[in-house]
Amino acid sequence: MTDPLAGRDEAQAILRSLADVPDDAFDLGEGALALAALDRPLVPLDRYRDHLAALATAVDARAGADVGLPGRARALAEVIAVDERYQGDALTYDDLQNANMIRVMDRRKGLPVALGILYLDVARRLGWDACGLSFPGHFLIAVGAGGGRAILDPFHRGRLCDAADLRGLLKSMVGAGEELDPSHYAPVPNRSVLLRLHNNVKMRRLRARDPAGAVAAIEAMLLFAPGEVALWHEAGLIHGHLGNLRAAAAAIGQALERTPDARLRHSLATLLQDLRSRLN
Repeated sequence: MTDPLAGRDEAQAILRSLADVPDDAFDLGEGALALAALDRPLVPLDRYRDHLAALATAVDARAGADVGLPGRARALAEVIAVDERYQGDALTYDDLQNANMIRVMDRRKGLPVALGILYLDVARRLGWDACGLSFPGHFLIAVGAGGGRAILDPFHRGRLCDAADLRGLLKSMVGAGEELDPSHYAPVPNRSVLLRLHNNVKMRRLRARDPAGAVAAIEAMLLFAPGEVALWHEAGLIHGHLGNLRAAAAAIGQALERTPDARLRHSLATLLQDLRSRLN
């Protein structure tokens, strides 16, 4: 029988190994699987790794000699969305399973960022240029070749998006008065993509009034992003709310140690002093 402690330890070790990795070597797929395994430590990850490898093999075969931009975009969408039936979960969008990569791969549906990580992992296994985009409210990816790039929407079956599509999507997500801006096409660092994925878990836990679950999600993110001062700060506040004063003081201390912001340092130092006085 699989040991849940061993499964969780393995997942935590994978995430810690990503803490100091440069962005171009940051393994999004492996990181997403490790985050998923924290909630499902009895599930072996090898078959999910094998599935990602098989997807890449199928996409490579579908693209064939046509390794130009249209061929790459078409092969990704045809294999992942058509052959394997991955799609966005519009009916139960807020289901926590949609942000857990194990369950996304089991159910063949998930959030935009979870599906986007799947597309990015497959493209990168083939050595293709691919990145997530900082489009507001809805995660998109870009695939590049020959100096050009195609923008795909993994949530909507890998749909290829032109400027009109993006303008319509932006207005539906943000507001009718919004217009496209170059910042909407900016690449997102891989660590930020993984943070965006698991932030969905944190927010859903908070909305469900589950602060213990929310702080567990934050602490999982800190394993691979220990430099995120805001996460340490938030963890400290939630631990304080739960009455976990030692954990709160430790988290606030980490935030204080890491922030260069003088005003925030003053606020954190005051909070830390209060927490320590309540411990005595």
